[in-house]
Amino acid sequence: MRIALIGTGRIGQLHARALADHPLVDELLVADLNRASAERAAQALGARVAEVNEAIEVADALVITTSTNSHAELIRAGLSRRIPIFCEKPVALDVAETAELVDQIEASHTPFQLGFQRRFDPAYREARRRVEDGSIGRLYQVRLTAMDHAPPPESYVRTSGGFFRDSSIHDFDAIRFVTGDEVESVYADGGALGFDYFARNSDVDTAIATLRMRGGMLAVLAGGRHNPRGYGIRMEWVGSADAVAIGLGVHTPIHPLDGDAPPFAVGWESFLDRFADAYRAELNAFVEVALGRAESACTARDGLEAMRIAEAASRSLAERRPVALDEIAPRGEEKEVWPDVISR
Repeated sequence: MRIALIGTGRIGQLHARALADHPLVDELLVADLNRASAERAAQALGARVAEVNEAIEVADALVITTSTNSHAELIRAGLSRRIPIFCEKPVALDVAETAELVDQIEASHTPFQLGFQRRFDPAYREARRRVEDGSIGRLYQVRLTAMDHAPPPESYVRTSGGFFRDSSIHDFDAIRFVTGDEVESVYADGGALGFDYFARNSDVDTAIATLRMRGGMLAVLAGGRHNPRGYGIRMEWVGSADAVAIGLGVHTPIHPLDGDAPPFAVGWESFLDRFADAYRAELNAFVEVALGRAESACTARDGLEAMRIAEAASRSLAERRPVALDEIAPRGEEKEVWPDVISR
């Protein structure tokens, strides 16, 4: 199988290594608008450099790891050839274009996998299993913490789509994946508390979102762009039969002050370190999807639902009010239903 990988930044290089090591990938083509970056990646991996259009034209499958604002165009290029597509999240920068692309992907029956790597992390899969088999009991609440070690550069922030669409969208997908439930409403707040360039780009570096699920469960997400002790991702569930957590280990980037608390080592440097195995697992899974031997574990429609939650959170932040998911229609139509959100 010949796979074209477009985009040789940090995440692109990680995916390229996984593909180069895969026994069923006969040839890896790498392309980037920055040809020097593509050449460095190709040399390190024994891959072949190609121009973007050339790579897509001759590939058996396509892996997209470029900046967010280019995903939609590259997905359409892959759809025009009906080759299997893997794309890093999100599908597109807004709900309307995401919905349009989801329709095109589903109508073409093109195999497609979106890059929500936490679905391939063993701890998240175990949490999902425990919810499904009833081990946790009735879910009361979920608490999430998501903190980068260091903020991204301003050049990245300009094209990221905003904190909730770029960063928290992973947490929104994780809530859906683990609980099997859908978000009913969101209330969000945030600010640029540490880095002025987020405010210059109408973004925040610190945020909180409260979510009500359709099944009644409550979820709270606290996220941010800077934790001096390292990258931190935690998820805790409290139910009627048990309370479980992900992210409480030696790399938890926090300094406990209780005298009987266990010591923590140095935190993870970034998401690339914390989820390295999950990233490799998701690319291995995509190869199986591309070969027609497995169904996608993360569909384009999953991406649309996570984007709708991110859009609701972004709107809530801007308008300082709760936002019902019913307002965020799949085609982007406006629905004035927000006064009913807090009637419960």
